[in-house]
Amino acid sequence: MPRPAPNQSSPREDDYSLKETSPNLGVGRVSRGDKLTTAFDLVEQMHYLYVRVVKAKELPGKEGSGSCDPYVEVKVGNFKGSTKHIEKNSNPVWNQVFAFSKDRFQSSFIEVSVKDKDGGKDEIMGVVLFDLNEVPNRVPPDSPLAPQWYCLADRKGGKEKGELMLAVWMGTQADESFTEAWQSDAAGVSAEALAGIRSKVYISPKLWYLRVNVIQAHDLVPSDRTRNEVYVKAALGLVVSKTRFPQARTINPFWNEDLMFVASEPFDEPLVLTVENRVAANKEETLGRFVISLQDVERRLENRSVSAKWYNLEKTAGEQKKEVKFTSRIHLRICLDGGYHVLDEATHFSTDFRPTMKHLWKPTIGVLELGIIDAHDLLLKERKDGRRNTDAYCVAKYGVKWIRTRTIIDSSSPRWNEQYTWEVYDPCTVITVGVFDNSHLQGGDKAAGLKDTIIGKVRIRLSTLETGRIYTHSYPLLFMDSSGLKKMGEIQLSVRFSCSSLLNLLNVYAQPLLPKMHYVQPLSMYQVNTLRHQATKIVSARLGRAEPPLRKEVVEYMLDVGSHMFSMRRTKANYFRIVEVLSGLKIAMKWFNEICLWKNPFTTVLIHILFLLLALFPELILPLVFFYLLVIGIWRYRRRPRHPPHMEVRLSLPDTVVHDELAEEFDSFPTSQQAEIIKLRYDRIRSVASRIQALMGDLATQGERLQALLSWRDPRATALCMIFCFTAGVMFLFIPFRVFLLLAVLYVLRHPRLRHRMPSVPLTFFKRLPARTDCMF
Repeated sequence: MPRPAPNQSSPREDDYSLKETSPNLGVGRVSRGDKLTTAFDLVEQMHYLYVRVVKAKELPGKEGSGSCDPYVEVKVGNFKGSTKHIEKNSNPVWNQVFAFSKDRFQSSFIEVSVKDKDGGKDEIMGVVLFDLNEVPNRVPPDSPLAPQWYCLADRKGGKEKGELMLAVWMGTQADESFTEAWQSDAAGVSAEALAGIRSKVYISPKLWYLRVNVIQAHDLVPSDRTRNEVYVKAALGLVVSKTRFPQARTINPFWNEDLMFVASEPFDEPLVLTVENRVAANKEETLGRFVISLQDVERRLENRSVSAKWYNLEKTAGEQKKEVKFTSRIHLRICLDGGYHVLDEATHFSTDFRPTMKHLWKPTIGVLELGIIDAHDLLLKERKDGRRNTDAYCVAKYGVKWIRTRTIIDSSSPRWNEQYTWEVYDPCTVITVGVFDNSHLQGGDKAAGLKDTIIGKVRIRLSTLETGRIYTHSYPLLFMDSSGLKKMGEIQLSVRFSCSSLLNLLNVYAQPLLPKMHYVQPLSMYQVNTLRHQATKIVSARLGRAEPPLRKEVVEYMLDVGSHMFSMRRTKANYFRIVEVLSGLKIAMKWFNEICLWKNPFTTVLIHILFLLLALFPELILPLVFFYLLVIGIWRYRRRPRHPPHMEVRLSLPDTVVHDELAEEFDSFPTSQQAEIIKLRYDRIRSVASRIQALMGDLATQGERLQALLSWRDPRATALCMIFCFTAGVMFLFIPFRVFLLLAVLYVLRHPRLRHRMPSVPLTFFKRLPARTDCMF
């Protein structure tokens, strides 16, 4: 299927486009003189009624036992929340906060009841009533409202024994009690799953590159001295890496090979090195073992030499019983490299480039603020009980800081209105926002084995944002799987990138993207990919142990773990990206060809005049080139992008691939498909690879023809080339280069009547030069 032209747009692409919105922002920003009382100016204000139940005293006991099992129930209309009950305590302490959304008020009174937990019907011990119109307002950063003692009464107003300490106020989501409060939106969630729906902030573990330089070993004692295929196996947790076999097969092998790992603080797992000898095809003999704690490993900040040390190898359990007069040793250089940035994301859309060691961090250049407002038209998911709903939450990642919004229960148009802030060290970074459906609200064993459903994600590059401007847009949530591209809904975000110093911001563009160690002692592409895989596993495992956990599927989706896997769709998309990049060159060549063919005589005459002026005054060439680029930039300023770039459907080619290509893209690795399907995919890859092979062969042929000019592979061609070089050298001793350049350009721009269709002599000569293609088989 051909790719649509850039100026064409289908209704489906318009549905996937970015839409600028105008939400009612800044309502929560209340001014008092020159100071601001709240900073929630990127989201819409949401009003809540807060009830803090602190404690009670002198509650009456049951007849007979004299004790009670009290709990408090807060009721506003049809919504009610309860504290936990405390057994046999007349002076209980709860200190719980309840938040009721003002949009759902169905009553003008708040009823706070103290009840006695009973196996049958719970007995009301007393009630406190509040008129909603009399509840005070609180705006942070005002101090919290002081709780007061209220006497309990019955429903008719009669006084009961006991008192209850409460604080009741009206506030917004900016209140510090909001995140920990029981919310009326989550009234149907079990107490066990309640902690899993609250908003949280997570910090990625601090990651280090561990470099193990295996130099040599001495005095190894193999059981079979005739077979010395010795190697070193290093293990850090579940990650195992091995050296190659040494060239000299002796009992004193030499490797000088680096093994790289990713380690995370607090360094709970030790590094275990084992020297093994391969005595048979699938049989290894352990010659010694060495264990070191990473707490004892030297930390390196820059490219300086770390002192190597000799370590004694411990014998295996069987050999320790024998009397050994000497000990085998291994020579190692071990260090934790703090000058690298441990990549857990692809470099193209990384959120951070800082090195591990904080001493090497550069000062911040600004602040990034993100307001997650709402989403709408989210696709409903069918549950096991037959209901169709969506329990959506958002996850945003920038740098080492992850945020998770609260889960909005049973809504296809959830409203979060949460605002978060990050420090920015580099503007050429990307913030990622993902939306997920919570599948763990059941709690306990019912949610075991379930995965949170992916709804979609948004990437915003900070360098495309104007400083100080608030961007409010509705982003389409696109998700692609083996069935094709789906629009899962839209999310409305507000973003602001504030810069403290424009000079510091511009200075960053002249600095290297990655820390110094990546250039002084670079890692190979294989090492980068392997270490990134280790880093993503560590991050997903660590965040998965938090409470509430950021689950593995969420972290891997945010980090684009599978982005490096082969995809026929991405291959085609990258090809068209190259074509689009080269289209400008193609247009320029077409325009120059029309000049040479005198399609527009007036333009051709102007080009001749311009060239003659440049030939007479060559010092004007560079100034004219730069001024031309300046004029182009000024001209395009009027049509500069007004919105941040988003994932383009046309660029990703979701409609040009067949079903089997999508099934191949999202297949597991290694594959689990049948042999017939694998054969079909293999043949398709061979077809594409054959074109790439032909293109690479053509490029190699042209390069070898250039080398053949003076290589004497074709003695006659090289002799003609040398004669031409001698003649040209003599001519340029007497003919100024300016005259030659003038004659050459006039020849190129000659009139079509002076042209002929046959290829030129230099091009013909070049195509006749030999290449090494005929030497291949």
